[in-house]
Amino acid sequence: MTPIIISIAAFIGVAAFVGGVAVMFRSGVESSVEDRLEVLTSNKTAAALEMEKKEKSLLARPLDDAPGLIEEFFSQFLNVRPILQQADVDLSPVRFIIISLGLSLAGAATAVFSGLPIWSAPLAGVCLAGCPLAWALFRRQSRAKAFAKQMPEALELVARALRAGHSLASGFQLVQSEMKPPISREFGRVFEEQNLGVPFEEALEHLAQRVSNMDLRFFVTAVVLQRQTGGDLAEILDKIGTLVRERFKIHGQIQALTGEGRLSGIVLLALPPVLFVTMLKLNREYVMMLFDDPMGQQMLAVGIILQVLGALVIRKIVNIKV
Repeated sequence: MTPIIISIAAFIGVAAFVGGVAVMFRSGVESSVEDRLEVLTSNKTAAALEMEKKEKSLLARPLDDAPGLIEEFFSQFLNVRPILQQADVDLSPVRFIIISLGLSLAGAATAVFSGLPIWSAPLAGVCLAGCPLAWALFRRQSRAKAFAKQMPEALELVARALRAGHSLASGFQLVQSEMKPPISREFGRVFEEQNLGVPFEEALEHLAQRVSNMDLRFFVTAVVLQRQTGGDLAEILDKIGTLVRERFKIHGQIQALTGEGRLSGIVLLALPPVLFVTMLKLNREYVMMLFDDPMGQQMLAVGIILQVLGALVIRKIVNIKV
């Protein structure tokens, strides 16, 4: 029992240390919009304000740079800031990592107190620690799909606004007021940024960074080129909208053709875990041989590896890019 207590204490100590360091280093940092407002409301230029920031004392600089330091440390291993931005999750990277560490601690403690072998505690901790990241990735994917479905209608709306004599910024405002999230929120953010003094091309580039969508990249490139060289932007937007609609039609046909393969993959991948839980409920001693016996541990490891490889192969077969 002593090794178990020591392992739990060490895990709690490390998690508390990391969480305490993250909270200690956390402090408020002015956002890019706040920096732009400071430039607009003061008589100083952006270069002068930047020079003032660089000339701060050495005692104040660590406090100001602390969130950047902690995020830079985690970005070397897992840069979650772009994922959180694209998923529209209102959490800072530090808080997100603290939540993951808390879930990791809960998973390890549950594995230990449920009577499983001691080596299963880190495995359970890693699995639960990855749940927030998996949720953020799922939310980002769902949001990207919703944005892609709204893209043709938004492009046509902007094109009609241009033909009616409105400016491109007014077209973005029209999308913000007439359409639903997520595209209304993203286009509205571009409109607000350019109202605050951000160059329109830079605001569009920020939009392309927040939303990973190839059609949106085409749209941003077309707008930037049109503003530099001229041309009929409304006609270009109509062509991009038609292209997006045709791509969705082909994608729907592919989904129908690969539906059987995707369903077979789901059944094959879900069968071993469901069977394991069922046998654990019916005959616990029989299943525990996989954890107690060395041969059972090797079989379990090989089974997990083959399960992961099978999932990757099935995904490669049914995932056809359009």
